[in-house]
Amino acid sequence: MIFIVNRKTKPENIQKKYQNALILDITSKSPYTGLRMLSPFFPHGNIPVPGMPGVTASCVEAIWQGLKVFESCGVDYSLFNNDTMENLKRTVRKYGRPLGHLYGDKLLNYSDARMLIYLPTYKYVLDNIPSVQETLTKIKNKSECQNIVLLDYNTNKDVFDFSRPLSHAALVKLYIEDKYPSFESYQRWKLNQSNICDNNQDNTDNENIQLELF
Repeated sequence: MIFIVNRKTKPENIQKKYQNALILDITSKSPYTGLRMLSPFFPHGNIPVPGMPGVTASCVEAIWQGLKVFESCGVDYSLFNNDTMENLKRTVRKYGRPLGHLYGDKLLNYSDARMLIYLPTYKYVLDNIPSVQETLTKIKNKSECQNIVLLDYNTNKDVFDFSRPLSHAALVKLYIEDKYPSFESYQRWKLNQSNICDNNQDNTDNENIQLELF
């Protein structure tokens, strides 16, 4: 099986919980290039930018950060050429309130941007980079006979939990298990959430809606 653990967790504590597990650091700080290539910061190059036909970028994080639009600052396409794995973050502290991500000529909210920009871009790397495919195959084969612990700074494994940053290690796990989320699954989730909200309305709300309809 594959488990996701915070990178700051002490190795002895990991081994205590997951005995004899193979611990793999797949962050940008991993000492092994083959594992570091799974980081969204790794500069594979020629990664298509969603919503911008013909435009490519160095890495997943460059696309995610470059397409951000803030209250005091628009997109930053110069990040698409940043292949240093550094100085990619664009923060609220520096640029103010985020307004969304640019997708073509549309400004997406955070949840739509995760599903239409981040997930497809990261999947492109998993699908199309031969060295990444090789690493994924090794992890998958190993996980069939031994517990695997993937280290990440973020440990949010729920793609539809938009209150916290998503773990890219969780996406690796989902990909290996053939459960990588699609935009269609997100649409079904949104419809379900909408139904839940509707069902939670009190009778007064329902009566008001009926009055408006008639």
